[in-house]
Amino acid sequence: MIMNQRYAQSPKEVAGLNTAELRANFLLEDLMQPDQFSFTYSHYDRAIIGSVAPVNEVLELPVYENLRADYFLERRELGIINVGGNGEVSIDGTTYQVSKLDAVYVGKGSKSVRFKSVSAANPAKFFLYSVPAHKEYPHQLITKENAFPTTVGSKDTANERTIYKYIHLEGAKSCQLVMGLTILSTGSVWNTMPSHVHDRRMESYFYFDVPEDQVVFHMMGQPQETRHLVVQNHQAIISPPWSIHSGGGTSNYGFIWAMCGENLVYSDMDAVAIKDLR
Repeated sequence: MIMNQRYAQSPKEVAGLNTAELRANFLLEDLMQPDQFSFTYSHYDRAIIGSVAPVNEVLELPVYENLRADYFLERRELGIINVGGNGEVSIDGTTYQVSKLDAVYVGKGSKSVRFKSVSAANPAKFFLYSVPAHKEYPHQLITKENAFPTTVGSKDTANERTIYKYIHLEGAKSCQLVMGLTILSTGSVWNTMPSHVHDRRMESYFYFDVPEDQVVFHMMGQPQETRHLVVQNHQAIISPPWSIHSGGGTSNYGFIWAMCGENLVYSDMDAVAIKDLR
């Protein structure tokens, strides 16, 4: 089996891309397919962005030719967040019950990772994010309630939101993976505004709970050379280290943010004033 690949693009190249080219390079549209894995290998920090949505089967994490490894996590770690119904994740024989918005960290060296839905009528939907790792850390289930929730923003600026941090310096331990999610309050539509960049790590956004007839306008590009992508439910964005990453929806929604790179400090970012965006 071969996973998809996306190659790195420089700011100069991206400034000249049209809409179709932007989508082909940075938007992942094939996630959460029933009873199958979907993976894309990004050459930004060698992150792998993917999903699995078991319905009628128990699905085991496969190995791909791209990895040149005996098993998927031979040299990698994995973050998992469920955005669907109740599910189970089994790691080398240990099973975790994973409710909606719960997360699981899987350390380097894990040979068997299996995914299951408790009910086919309301299947689990697991977002997956894997990055290279040099050290083993223990597996861990992190529930939504224990994910350091912090409410920021304001209804006055339509960006009141609650941030949940799962895998980070003060949370579940990892080599270089940082992962969590953000839920926008009713009436709020802007995420990560004011925006920022962090040249020390790349980031991926996965949008969920976007109503069927609504979309999110995801902003990317250098602060003075911005572009946008129209994103629907269960689609993801690859965000380069030099790019802003924020968005405004036609309704409120949620999104998972996943990062890898130089450090595990959640607040490591270079802020961009709203008035300086172009």
